[in-house]
Amino acid sequence: MDNSLRGRTVVVTGGTRGVGAGIAKAFVEAGAQVVACARRPPEVPVEGVEFSPLDLRDPPAVRAFFAALPRLDVLVNNAGGAPYRKLADADAERHARVIELNLLAPLTASLAAYEHLRRARGAVVMIGSVSGSRPSPGSAAYGAAKAGLDNLARSMAVEWAPEVRVNTLVVGMVRTELSHLHYGGEEGVDAVSRTVPLGRLATPADVGAAAVFLASDAAAYISGASLLVHGGGERPAFLDAATANKET
Repeated sequence: MDNSLRGRTVVVTGGTRGVGAGIAKAFVEAGAQVVACARRPPEVPVEGVEFSPLDLRDPPAVRAFFAALPRLDVLVNNAGGAPYRKLADADAERHARVIELNLLAPLTASLAAYEHLRRARGAVVMIGSVSGSRPSPGSAAYGAAKAGLDNLARSMAVEWAPEVRVNTLVVGMVRTELSHLHYGGEEGVDAVSRTVPLGRLATPADVGAAAVFLASDAAAYISGASLLVHGGGERPAFLDAATANKET
């Protein structure tokens, strides 16, 4: 077992629920000291995780938060998300808020954490999305931001090497307490799960395990990489639409 994270300090943005809580829990189980920051405290606290209130869209507050930390070894930029919204149903300013949270906030946090991470020879893990590499109708601004986040991480990995490693988890569909907002009830979740080659949605623990790996010494020579955590991706639609090569 890799014990390289034991006693290390990890910050997980948006680490109070869903995927973020799963990531925070995984780092606790790896022996790290974990701080989760978000605007609101968790409804169900994760044992061993310290909560710190922080609006990640407030750069001065973000800089003050990281400056006050005595040490930082790993930053997980997880905070993000977006409601379902067609492009023409909102003005550009509203879509810009989505980009601000999903792209500019991770940049702000990473810059604020840089000196800590450089001294510790630490790591940044960006939580990206498959939405950044395929069309994302209903969440176009989110997809654009996640595409930018992946590119940002690759550039950051080059500029900050060799002191800081930077990688991205490209996450697919995850089953959380908010899954019904995206997929419907249990029937919808089951139907969507059948579109995934592995036959299920990811769990927050799946994403957490991958984040722990990228932050650990087991990934000491991995930087500027994008690790797909999507259960095999999506079956191409044309395979089901085609009338040739059907099994009988």
